[in-house]
Amino acid sequence: MKELRTPIIMYLFGCMIACTPADESIIADMVVTNANVITVDTNDSQAAAFAIIGNKFSAVGTSAEIKKLIGKKTKIIDVRGKTITPGFIDAHLHPIPKYPDSSIYSRVDLSPKNVRSMEELIEVLKEKAKITPHGLWIIGSRYQDTKLGRHPTRHDLDQSSTEHIISISHSSGHIAVVNTLALKNAKITRQTPDPPGGAFDREKDGRPNGVLREKAKGIVFRGNPVPQSPTEDEKLVGYISCFNDYLSKGITSVGDAGNNSLRMPYYQELISRNQQKVRIYAMFGERDISRMKALHLHRGFGNEWLWIGAIKIYHGNSLSGRTCWLYEPYDKINPETGNKDYYGIPPARSQAELDSLVFEIHQAGYQLACHANGDREIDMVLDAIEQALQKLPRDNHRHRIEHCSVSNMKILARVNKLGVILALHSYIYDHGDKMEDYGPARWSMMHPNKSAIEMGIVVAGNSDSNVSEAFPMLRIQSMVTRTTAEGKVYGAEQKVSVGEAIRIWTMGSAYASFEDDVKGSISVGKLADFVILSSDPNDVPPETIKDITVEKTYVGGKLSYSKN
Repeated sequence: MKELRTPIIMYLFGCMIACTPADESIIADMVVTNANVITVDTNDSQAAAFAIIGNKFSAVGTSAEIKKLIGKKTKIIDVRGKTITPGFIDAHLHPIPKYPDSSIYSRVDLSPKNVRSMEELIEVLKEKAKITPHGLWIIGSRYQDTKLGRHPTRHDLDQSSTEHIISISHSSGHIAVVNTLALKNAKITRQTPDPPGGAFDREKDGRPNGVLREKAKGIVFRGNPVPQSPTEDEKLVGYISCFNDYLSKGITSVGDAGNNSLRMPYYQELISRNQQKVRIYAMFGERDISRMKALHLHRGFGNEWLWIGAIKIYHGNSLSGRTCWLYEPYDKINPETGNKDYYGIPPARSQAELDSLVFEIHQAGYQLACHANGDREIDMVLDAIEQALQKLPRDNHRHRIEHCSVSNMKILARVNKLGVILALHSYIYDHGDKMEDYGPARWSMMHPNKSAIEMGIVVAGNSDSNVSEAFPMLRIQSMVTRTTAEGKVYGAEQKVSVGEAIRIWTMGSAYASFEDDVKGSISVGKLADFVILSSDPNDVPPETIKDITVEKTYVGGKLSYSKN
């Protein structure tokens, strides 16, 4: 279906018809009038109203034009000048069930909004220990070493409890810290070597201090009892709470960048109960490839609520955790190792192994979504994609690099030539201070949103939640201002306009999941997913975009969230 090219009335199936309310075939089920509609269509048209039949947009135009489609049973919504955008699409995040703070299954939020010092971190974990039976896990997430002054260690966590297994994750998700009990259970000693692709931070005598980088995490976690698990019904309720939170932020579709066969039954159950209100593009891991091929589960299998998408693999590490692999050393001495020539942690996989895996995914007809942050990692991924395309040319493959954070113009030129999509970070507001260790010379090509879109590269909007909050208004502000919460600008050259940021978070993300023909803009024939905002992001000071609230979220023309 072609995009709407002018803000005049157009009907389903490509027809343009002068109609009267007596023609029941085109009477709308719902009309929205008196709106400032940011359509995000091909021409970035503005409109004042639209109509919906069933779950799709049937007409877009002026209020006068759309009112002609009102019948006796049409639901009329007058938004009185409010701004409407397409539903936001978070192309890469990690849904996890959300439980009440009092639940033994809930994760302790250690983000800066809740924890501002090491003393507070120790105290909130101690409080959690009071309501958690001895021997069970206490899990925390989203701590930021730059805000706390350093990473916590096992000695800090031991002050919270020595009778519980404690594991807390860095905001990047690529670093964890555990207490002494967890190390003891896993038989980790000073003689334990660092695994390929990972590292233990160590004390002066060589004993691990509890900070686990990359692959070191798995060694410790596998050496401990499995964490306590909620019942299936408790998990379902947790997922509903998670998705309701997305809806409250205007997110109507997500790319689940960590899906697997264990998670799918919960999504399917919610759909069968008619309780799934957020659309999911499922991105499976490399371990699922053989099973998917055996079952002939191709990309695109499913329906509008849940369908099979990319194969997500990791080749590289974290920017915000400062573990990604670089050509040039980090600008500052690594605070943990004291190494002046620290280049990050090399990927565990060789180029030959990566080439083989990428070709297997490509040959099977799947979309590749490869996590890579450092420039040295990214070139390896591009080498593998280029080789796969030379062996087996394929138009419209839409292979993706997730994050592609430390870049350069040569890398972007290769991305453009190969037709690769970039799911770039938009978290400078939250994590800009992590960029300090990379040095000012690199800031102008980190998260290169502006350069990418100017070259015609498709960029997909994403939060990588929980790395940063699934909060499109804040993510858009971060892309527009490139400014941290503390007020420092990183890489002003990569600022984008509000309109460009909204397009990235709608049509860009839709294209990245092969869904640009059914969502991403308010256009005739597309799914009626839209958001009513309290203000127009174009009309407020850029540093206040995050303060715009989502008043209502509609999915398929049905109200799925209301602030009031």
